[in-house]
Amino acid sequence: MQQQHHPLLSASLGTQREIVSFHFGTDSQQRVYIQAALHGDELPGMAVAWYLKQKLLALESAGQLKAKITLVPVANPLAMGQHWHGSHLGRFHTLSGQDFNRRFPALGEALVEELAGLLTQSEYENKRLIREAIDRHYRDRIARTELDAQRFTLMRMASQADLMIDLHCDWDALPHLYTTPHAWPDIEPLARWLGSEVQLLAQISGGEPFDEACCEPWLTLAERFGDEYPMPRGLLPVTLELRGVADVSPELAEKDADAIINALIEGGYIAGEVGESPALIHPATALAGCEYIHAAQSGLVFYRRNLGEWIKAGEVVAEIVDPITNQVMPLVAEFGGVLYARNLTRFVTAGMLVVRLAGENAGRRGELLVG
Repeated sequence: MQQQHHPLLSASLGTQREIVSFHFGTDSQQRVYIQAALHGDELPGMAVAWYLKQKLLALESAGQLKAKITLVPVANPLAMGQHWHGSHLGRFHTLSGQDFNRRFPALGEALVEELAGLLTQSEYENKRLIREAIDRHYRDRIARTELDAQRFTLMRMASQADLMIDLHCDWDALPHLYTTPHAWPDIEPLARWLGSEVQLLAQISGGEPFDEACCEPWLTLAERFGDEYPMPRGLLPVTLELRGVADVSPELAEKDADAIINALIEGGYIAGEVGESPALIHPATALAGCEYIHAAQSGLVFYRRNLGEWIKAGEVVAEIVDPITNQVMPLVAEFGGVLYARNLTRFVTAGMLVVRLAGENAGRRGELLVG
């Protein structure tokens, strides 16, 4: 294992943050990138990363790694320092107000210009050229803010991978995942091993999240040059939502780490044998089919249905109670689906997102992710 330190641009005098990455295996053709806690207050992934580090060390010592695997247990040192009177504010950058998992740069068009005339009739060579171009782009790019420096550092490592796993969690939720339609056949074994109960697919979900930004240059290059040159398959992205923010325990963390290792073995990134993977709990559905239910008034939340239940159209999922006026407002599903995530808070303001259902009929457009 090699440990690398990536200093970030200092935002203020007397401060210096860094990202620390751990690298296992040799610099083979296959590469896997895994990171945790891009939203700094989402800690289940950090716990999983700790177990993964121990397991990857043992696998490396046993000579079982068939890919170079990069692990970043703490992907967001900026967010790890954002605490306000005992509350950890890890989703948004306090200086800019930006979501830490939005506005990652698109690189594809720049690489089209750079690689035009350089690609060959060898897929292996083209993959090498693309990786070098990605590395060069972020190595030479000048960050103007600490947040950009963090984004560029993560993208430089992750965008060169064959498989990118981004470990997140939700408020109060079932294990679920996000990936793209083109990647889903390769990601399905990971969903099975993890016991993911909802699989949400979108080619473009809006907002330029990390996972889609990582695979964008590969897809753009394949679209532009695929008819002329043999192009590599490119990066397979997946964001794993490891239940809710309170689901941090050694038992769950090691179980999830084992699931990831088993999926990497099945995918050919690690040598070894695994048994038959569990059955997929629910088939993949379009992210656009999810129903988001918001509060029309402020008040206490009384949930009337539990995570994992199938909600039919017209059924009450929760109630918003005003203890001053005694008004009780039901939150009713318009389309229905599996109740896979709900807000952890029990007091909401008007307009707040309360419940999410994974169905097939909502037909949302535009920004598909939670803001």
